[in-house]
Amino acid sequence: MNERPAMAQTIFGLAGWSGSGKTTLLTRLLPELIGFGLSVSTMKHTHHAFDMDKPGKDSHNHRMAGAREVMVTSSSRWALMHELRDEPEPDVETLLARISPVDLVLIEGFKSYSHPKIEVYRPSLGKPRLSATDDSVVAIATNEPVDVVDLPILDLDDVATIAWFIFTYLGFSDSERHGAA
Repeated sequence: MNERPAMAQTIFGLAGWSGSGKTTLLTRLLPELIGFGLSVSTMKHTHHAFDMDKPGKDSHNHRMAGAREVMVTSSSRWALMHELRDEPEPDVETLLARISPVDLVLIEGFKSYSHPKIEVYRPSLGKPRLSATDDSVVAIATNEPVDVVDLPILDLDDVATIAWFIFTYLGFSDSERHGAA
């Protein structure tokens, strides 16, 4: 298989337990970060089997017939589906190498990967804090009271502040805000 060389990507993550609000936060962060002039892509990890394809569609039939990869294209977008078959799940670096270069890749999930991340935490879910055992958590975003003194606590509902935290944490500067007014 012809793979393009790995590209160094700036990555930052959102991690937390299911139901904590990671996806909601990510979708609210995107316009803020793009407003700073950054080009942003996302990568979402799930532990569940998923399928973006539908039985009966040509692309699904291609996969079911054994194709390792199926690319679907139109004038609006393209998507590449890769069947792992008996291969192990690829690591983050391998996946990042397949993403076109951008200023920032926001990663949702991949709790165990050691990239800088904000933990989206809701004590009401009854789950332990990831940051208690994960040194790559650099801040906690929550809208519930927490007893943490060793990390910045960000208001989950203040998306502009969370975006600014990520922007400055990663070392982007005002001079890099190409599209910002």
